Amino acid sequence: MGAVVCHTRSANVGLAAVERCPMTAHKEEGKVGSPAAEGALIARARAGDMSAFEQLYRRHVGRVYALCVRLTRDPFLAEDVTQEVFVQAWRKLREYREESALSSWLHRIAVNAVLGVQRARRRREFCLAAFRWFRAADGAASVGNPGLRVDLDTAIASLPDSARNVFVLHDVEGYRHEEIAAMLGIAPGTCKAQLHHARRKLRKELGR
Repeated sequence: MGAVVCHTRSANVGLAAVERCPMTAHKEEGKVGSPAAEGALIARARAGDMSAFEQLYRRHVGRVYALCVRLTRDPFLAEDVTQEVFVQAWRKLREYREESALSSWLHRIAVNAVLGVQRARRRREFCLAAFRWFRAADGAASVGNPGLRVDLDTAIASLPDSARNVFVLHDVEGYRHEEIAAMLGIAPGTCKAQLHHARRKLRKELGR
């Protein structure tokens, strides 16, 4: 229980340190300075010195933000991700090993944070694609029924793992049966059968 409290407090302190720095700093390239000076700041920040962490933030936030903009292609989303990167950096600073530059370590955190955002976005896009598939497969009359309540998440979650994997890879991601079979280690015929099973079950669940 104590560890949980410690991590929560650490994240809150990190967020406070980030919020104390102006968001306009994202647009400015920080001066990294000498490795020795940065090492001293890291040591102080690890000991809980928030002012030292703020200096590290100001040194690196410009490059981290630029990376996030390039990866997300959305300046506003990049600001949110950048803030999350430095909150995580504060919480994980004791795990940082100085074999690599702090900038490289921060960039790895940034990439992972962006990938998490992209996974969430792909899931939303998947739900929309699955709904479009259902409309095309079941006809406008069924979709136009005001009594129809489509709980797409529940319907997809109800699919067996094997059928769900094939459905996502084929109908959403656009892979061919041969490619899916190679990825999943199954025969193409099995892949086709799983897709048929997934479509039939989804149509039944969503058409209630």
